[in-house]
Amino acid sequence: MFQGTVALSLDAKGRIAVPAKHRDALVPDGAPLVITAHPHRCLLVYPHSVWDPISKQISAMPGLDARSATLKRLLVGHAQTEELDAAGRVLVAPSLRQWAGLEKQLWLVGVGSHFELWSDAGWQQQQAAMLALDGDALPAGFESLSL
Repeated sequence: MFQGTVALSLDAKGRIAVPAKHRDALVPDGAPLVITAHPHRCLLVYPHSVWDPISKQISAMPGLDARSATLKRLLVGHAQTEELDAAGRVLVAPSLRQWAGLEKQLWLVGVGSHFELWSDAGWQQQQAAMLALDGDALPAGFESLSL
């Protein structure tokens, strides 16, 4: 399970260093990982074994439905399979960096089965949205959650 938020830097070649504490779970036995676009203008970072069944589900969606086709193009069409280099860095493809507006400062956010990768500006907007939540705006199921 991936959790926590880590500030990262994008190097001049478009790579990020995956934190050592997450490497074994994200790329077990040197398996590749998958990075793809998300409609919220962030990137999703999955272990390949977790992404594979999700990709199959998305690909099975109806291709003639405009909304399904759009999401297929975004999620599967942008998916990049990448491997960590010897220093634990992974390349973030230029098209994905452009989609998410990634510049030097990034945020890697664990959300359970995968990570989200946010630009600094995008993450600041997400934090502002979190602060603006009130009890009336909680999604179904969260109002009874006991923390």
